[in-house]
Amino acid sequence: MSRETVQAVRDLQGIDLAGWHKRALAFEGELNKVVIGQQRVLRLLTIAIFARGHVLLEGDVGVGKTTLLRAAARGLGGDYERVEGTIDLMPADMIYHTFIGEDGRPRVEPGPVIRYGSELTVFFFNEINRARPQVHSLLLRLMAERSISAFNREYHFPYLLVFADRNRIEREETFELPAAARDRFLMEIAIATPADTEIRRQLAFNPRFHDSDRLIAAVPESILDHRELPAVAAAIQTRVETSPDLERYTLDLWQAVRDPAAAGIDIQNVDMQRLINGGASPRGMSFLMRAARVAAWLDQRSMVVPEDLRAVFYETMAHRIFFDPIYELRREPIVRELVRQLFERVPAP
Repeated sequence: MSRETVQAVRDLQGIDLAGWHKRALAFEGELNKVVIGQQRVLRLLTIAIFARGHVLLEGDVGVGKTTLLRAAARGLGGDYERVEGTIDLMPADMIYHTFIGEDGRPRVEPGPVIRYGSELTVFFFNEINRARPQVHSLLLRLMAERSISAFNREYHFPYLLVFADRNRIEREETFELPAAARDRFLMEIAIATPADTEIRRQLAFNPRFHDSDRLIAAVPESILDHRELPAVAAAIQTRVETSPDLERYTLDLWQAVRDPAAAGIDIQNVDMQRLINGGASPRGMSFLMRAARVAAWLDQRSMVVPEDLRAVFYETMAHRIFFDPIYELRREPIVRELVRQLFERVPAP
């Protein structure tokens, strides 16, 4: 082991994870004041932040996705940027924009991706499926490498978390994300309108929830220091352990996803031999374990247990399971039933 590696390990060991645990819960609590009735969503979002993973948000218009991300950016203390997906958006528009100045001369200014430099922390791509595949390709690099080339130099974004959502209502002039793009997202998190009557009453009639700017301003700044998060995330992955039994259980789940018929899973009106086209890649399984370790840490455990895997399994793995085209129109109910039976059929330690 090199001297640099030894020093890096010592640095991670010196991080106060107990103190960071309190800050994580405080951060989650503040977000719960901004977007009410979404406790599970906010727990998953907190897990994604500490797992350093990008997130695709699913949900109807007006459920608070933008408000939530602006509040999260304030709590992280970094810079926030939002881009609207449109049919005419091109990759260059993400990097720079040109205009004619008052003196009649052309001007070039940094675009949304590089405007804040390395301090960019939360990047929200709204209606990502309205943007062209060329834009998706640029975003893929940004997500995978947290860097981009522009103006003959490399821009690096060490604190960056990408969030996106899709327009699920209109289908005209949209470009669905390819499997490779969706696989770059740690999670796909659904945000639904709260079912609780009292919460709905507050959202409709309490003026506090009608002014998103005031809601966001009430969130304390830098509850979590975005500059320290990468090291804290690495410390969590290093210190939260997995037992041989848990690892065997995870591998059994992996195999059952790829061959559900062999695991005894049977879904009504589905040919189980034909259902799965692919998915559950090694990258997907590593993302699952990253999220499960953070879930264990947030529940104050130093060891991952099956419940931690189950807590994040659907949001981490469902979008990585690819069906035969004849079943894609019924994807959501089928994948939920698949995951339900998966936990029933595969013996847990």
